[in-house]
Amino acid sequence: MDLSIAAILAQDGITGGAIYALLALALVLVFSVTRVIFIPQGEFVAFGALTLAAIQSDRFPQSASLLVALGLLAFMQETVAIVRIAERRRTAARSVPLALAKFVLFPVAVFALAKTFAGPALPLVLQVLLSLAIVVPMGPMIYRLAFQPLAEAATLVLLIVAVGVHYALLGLGLVMFGAEGSRTTPFSDARIDIGALTISGQSLVIVGVSAALIVTLYLYFERTLSGKALRATAVNRLGARLVGIGTAQAGRLAFTLAAAMGGLCGVLIAPLTTVYYDSGFLIGLKGFVGAIIGGLGSYPIAAAGAILVGLLESYSSFWASAFKEVIVFTLIIPVLLWRSLTSRHVDEEEE
Repeated sequence: MDLSIAAILAQDGITGGAIYALLALALVLVFSVTRVIFIPQGEFVAFGALTLAAIQSDRFPQSASLLVALGLLAFMQETVAIVRIAERRRTAARSVPLALAKFVLFPVAVFALAKTFAGPALPLVLQVLLSLAIVVPMGPMIYRLAFQPLAEAATLVLLIVAVGVHYALLGLGLVMFGAEGSRTTPFSDARIDIGALTISGQSLVIVGVSAALIVTLYLYFERTLSGKALRATAVNRLGARLVGIGTAQAGRLAFTLAAAMGGLCGVLIAPLTTVYYDSGFLIGLKGFVGAIIGGLGSYPIAAAGAILVGLLESYSSFWASAFKEVIVFTLIIPVLLWRSLTSRHVDEEEE
């Protein structure tokens, strides 16, 4: 391997690592706030990419229909909960219309927009925004349907539910998008030549957007009230509830941010690789390796671990392409072994 090949592999590794970093941060966020190991994170990647591909292929994105269906189910569940717990009629009267607007009217409006305007003639920026408007609201809806009723359950129960949600979304992805893979139009066709190294504009877009989003998340958690509420919920759910922070709302917000990061990752990688309905699972697992390196609790270490995963994957594809996935996932074994030896075990009942 000469220096030019090493530089090309480093570029590919950093590009992939930037995507894995976003997914790792999303996984850490969801686990910190809700104790859910968000296995379906990869499905949002696939849905984001394939929804954009459907729009660019002049096909109606069936994910918009899924959004309406999830919204209706979430509205029914929310209405039943409001009726059961509402002791004051005025509160119920305000809550039901709000739930109707969030879970029914908004998805129907997005569905109508997709039905009317989705197509290759739509500017690329609007195509991306429409794709995200379809995919991102699925996050809080899935939380409302599958995880909020079990918010106080054991972590193992939440993990089992996450696996079930993953398989459900995987099957729905096959029904909506089919088994064929898709690619989308690159955001930039620019090429920058630095000696023997050629940097693609799409790689710069991915790294730039990922860096900007990480900085935005840092500022959000440090400077905004809702961000500080999420951090408080992550530190101590009971304490956050005692001081008036709604843990259910925090969970929905965490799932919304995770869905946004997953959908954005799908939109970013779709021009570089062919995405299938089940491609997101493997991509999400690589983000999970980065999150594990951070102990599912440290954002900076998780991001750094994800970059390491990207670089390891890139160089492994050169030396042993048939075993690159094995090499990447083997990284998790020494990390788990080291953490098991250095961390004090605390039973869940004692927390």
